[in-house]
Amino acid sequence: MNNRSRRLAELLKEEISDIILREVKDPRIGFVSLTDVEVSGDLRHAKVFVSVIGSEQERKDTMDGLKQATGFIRKLVGERITVYHTPEILFRYDNSIEHGIHINELIKEVRAEEKSENQVEQEGADQDNASE
Repeated sequence: MNNRSRRLAELLKEEISDIILREVKDPRIGFVSLTDVEVSGDLRHAKVFVSVIGSEQERKDTMDGLKQATGFIRKLVGERITVYHTPEILFRYDNSIEHGIHINELIKEVRAEEKSENQVEQEGADQDNASE
């Protein structure tokens, strides 16, 4: 990705986040986090990766709401940023945050198991020392 694409991607991320937060009034759109924006080399297309916290149905509803609001969001982006062509916006679901939460939970489980095993071993050693 060249420097111009990268700068436009960052600008789009900021503007689209702001628009979703302040302007889009669709009740289907829940807690959305923009994780990344990829802009094509010709600056005409932008893939906006979003993460949605909630149930599977809430994710589906949010993605449907974003798809429905794409034209409105693109219109506002065109008014706010100065580019020759306002990029076509395509929303894509990104599960990386949920994946990270799942990994974190697995690590916590392993640590809890190790801690309980160490306590059992320590208690066994204490009983051995007491019987001597």
